Amino acid sequence: MSKTDSDGNDPEIDRINLRISRSFLDVVDETWRERGFNSRSEFIRYALRDSVNHPEGAGVWKDLAISEAQFDKGEGTSSEEMREKYGTDAE
Repeated sequence: MSKTDSDGNDPEIDRINLRISRSFLDVVDETWRERGFNSRSEFIRYALRDSVNHPEGAGVWKDLAISEAQFDKGEGTSSEEMREKYGTDAE
């Protein structure tokens, strides 16, 4: 790791802005706490690394983004359709 500069910012780390709906942010916050992450940022970094390291799962992220947009518009996909699409059980 590199040394941090005098104001505490790591010169190798960039800050980014991310815009997501409040409803999705509430889900993200609940998820990182339930999974034992120390912060929202730590969880988002983990999720991004996982997506980059396992690109075969990228379709799930795309579907999640589409689903969020549909939810915000009052549309959606039933849990039955999602289970069928991803081959999961009802349990």
